[in-house]
Amino acid sequence: MTTSVSTHVLDTGAGRPAAGVGVVLSVRTGPHEPWAAHAAATTDADGRCAGLPPLPPGATHARLEFAVGGPFFPEVTAAFAVEPGRHYHVPLLLSPYGYSVYRGS
Repeated sequence: MTTSVSTHVLDTGAGRPAAGVGVVLSVRTGPHEPWAAHAAATTDADGRCAGLPPLPPGATHARLEFAVGGPFFPEVTAAFAVEPGRHYHVPLLLSPYGYSVYRGS
């Protein structure tokens, strides 16, 4: 059973996808274990990261780090618990002075 993560970034201030955002996917195998980088990608013209690899067996948490480069939020991090065999789509909605992440479908 593979566990997978996908994401996209929308610039709600500009009303369009956020292209060129660097994203690092990290994992850990327990709540007190260290994070290990698993993959890196950059959002495409549609604000999506294509091809993030499945999480390794034993992963219990995943973390997405977005290098948004904004004047107030230079980076955004979202960490979440994962279960084997599930897919997690975690979009980032970004504006100059706020952001939101959620579990999508």
